[in-house]
Amino acid sequence: MTDTQIIAPVPAKAETPFAQFRAEFFESKIAVGALITLGIVVVLALLAPWITPQNPYDLAQVDVMDARLPPGEEAFSGYTMWLGSDGSGRDLFSAILYGLRISLAVGVASGVIALFIGTFVGLFAAYVGGRVETLIMRFVDLQLSFPASLVALMLVALLGKGVDKIILALVVSQWAYYARTVRATALVERHKEYVEAAICLGLSKARIMFRHILPNCLGPLIVVGTVQVASAISLEATLSFLGVGLPQTQPSLGVLIANGFEYMLSGRYWISVFPGLALLLTVVSINLVGDHLRDVLNPRMKK
Repeated sequence: MTDTQIIAPVPAKAETPFAQFRAEFFESKIAVGALITLGIVVVLALLAPWITPQNPYDLAQVDVMDARLPPGEEAFSGYTMWLGSDGSGRDLFSAILYGLRISLAVGVASGVIALFIGTFVGLFAAYVGGRVETLIMRFVDLQLSFPASLVALMLVALLGKGVDKIILALVVSQWAYYARTVRATALVERHKEYVEAAICLGLSKARIMFRHILPNCLGPLIVVGTVQVASAISLEATLSFLGVGLPQTQPSLGVLIANGFEYMLSGRYWISVFPGLALLLTVVSINLVGDHLRDVLNPRMKK
């Protein structure tokens, strides 16, 4: 009789948190489609100087004779304007991609700066507590009681037009959202055992806040960050459409929509509709990605 060989079962390889997050995120076809769409939009915006037939804001490349051409018409310079032209003779495809560069830059820059300010304020308030926390959070509640669009509109009216001015206005109108989110999450972490142990070991307050508490607040921050970037892009477009955001020399999607608004009743719909569709596609893609990130990062949202 031959001895039978007993083979011990091979333990399954533990899945890393990143691999688990990636697997859960890519389960949603809608979120994947939104992410791919957003990636295409960003790549097209970055490559705008190399893939567009003209620089729509270089007066030497713009011909007034090409003004208000419908989609598919050939310009006097020889190339086809697939999306038509605006009232100044600028190729709309080129103008939209250049406008996306400005809109995305304003949204991301204001979101990142507001995130840093709000994160620091929220962490500090949650860790210190007491009257300091009460005073900070009452100020946050006071700002959140006003609509962000109203705060940004007042600041832009005072500061004037320009990319730097509108970024500052968006930061001031958005940082409180990050502060409230971080403070709420940090309060839960503040009373856990690992924080109490770090305090007993004599670690500095800055190290406890940024090395121990902050990493556990990143999930909600990522979700709020994506939503606020989309909100900043929409708000910048609204302010530019109203004529108080960016000047005509610094194009954005809001400026392009405003330029074509006066031609809507005359049937030249494409001047406003195509920039509006580009804005809608960008904002919806960011929001869909942010919504699915919320579902993946929040265990309560998982089925």
